[in-house]
Amino acid sequence: MAASVRVYAPATVANVAAGFDILGFAVHNPGDEVVARSSASPGVRITAVTGGDGSIPLDPARNTAGVSVRCLFESTGYQGGIELELHKRMPSGSGLGSSAASAVAAVVAANELTGLNLKREELLPFAMEAERVACGAAHADNAAPALLGGFVLIRSYKPLDIVRIPAPAEIFCAVVHPELEIRTEDARKILRSRITMRDAVVQWGNTAGLIAGLLKSDYALIGRSLTDVIIEPARAILIPCFHQVKEAALAAGALGCSISGSGPSIFALTHGRQVAERAGGAMSAVYRSVGIDCETYISDVNSTGAVALE
Repeated sequence: MAASVRVYAPATVANVAAGFDILGFAVHNPGDEVVARSSASPGVRITAVTGGDGSIPLDPARNTAGVSVRCLFESTGYQGGIELELHKRMPSGSGLGSSAASAVAAVVAANELTGLNLKREELLPFAMEAERVACGAAHADNAAPALLGGFVLIRSYKPLDIVRIPAPAEIFCAVVHPELEIRTEDARKILRSRITMRDAVVQWGNTAGLIAGLLKSDYALIGRSLTDVIIEPARAILIPCFHQVKEAALAAGALGCSISGSGPSIFALTHGRQVAERAGGAMSAVYRSVGIDCETYISDVNSTGAVALE
């Protein structure tokens, strides 16, 4: 058994426009790292958290890294002890799956360190329980792609049914994260509890169209399907300059643009890296023009998800 295991889990874009709570994909950067070490004391301890804004608790019952590992140990009956170091490389409340990345990195590291050797898919429910602690809902659209990589469709939550969707080779993503924070729990509270049949039909069509476009490598169909008539209109009011940023991305050649997760990050999908770089530059220029600092990330789809590091 290794003395320690270090695991990196990547950021993710959830919802992907019309796929609220059922669709997400992994990017390469940013991401979180967790170092796991065996401990003589039973249970889970978090010994250090670096990065972040200083608000991330060491209490394993309130930290998503600790929650996911505690759930793993409770489910398997593992009686040993583990110490976790969490190295935050991405901000909380970014809309990029920060809480999921911590949970996934921790549970993958613990699974490897302890020799439990569960399959990746078997680890997902533990990361989902950590998401419940973070935002009140055990959704998988961040945790699943962070764990498995690629595009992931959550066909059903009860029972949990996960489908990996192949991505076209030339699909790229530009993500702009303005220096703002939106709590996922707050962003869920503003959503409508009822929707019209008309909106539902439009949303179903776009979700199905996006999946078909990915499977067929039909970039035009992907672009036509990146339209959210239910969630985006409600959450856009929380994000300064959202509509200007979206217009800038589309003008730069993006296939489509929407809110990443609960925001404030905004993503655009493109055909090719060059367009992604151009769209990312145009999006960030909007924020710079109004004095809002932002980070820009350009990535193809990360097909591996969480990985153990040397």
